[in-house]
Amino acid sequence: MRLFGLAAVMVSLMLVLPVSQASAACQKLGFTVNDYGKVGPTNDAKRLLDKYIKEWTSKHGIKKYRTGKKTVTCELFIAVGFFDEYTCKAVASFCWNGPAVKKAASN
Repeated sequence: MRLFGLAAVMVSLMLVLPVSQASAACQKLGFTVNDYGKVGPTNDAKRLLDKYIKEWTSKHGIKKYRTGKKTVTCELFIAVGFFDEYTCKAVASFCWNGPAVKKAASN
């Protein structure tokens, strides 16, 4: 009876493990915008990051992906008073089902 129980557990694990080890890969990208004001470059950085992620995934043959939360950080570039210039960077991770994209070897 004990041997039967052990065999049942092993068969259960063989059925569960492949499902729980579904291959998913993730990538983190960012996009930087430098412009006057703070709202404009913030919104542009988010919008251009979405466009960049779409181009990147298309280039690598990824059709379905999920984008995580975007974070935007802005730093004052030039303080002129009434029209300060900011550099804003939007960063987000995105994941897809499938293998990770291999990076090209650098020379």
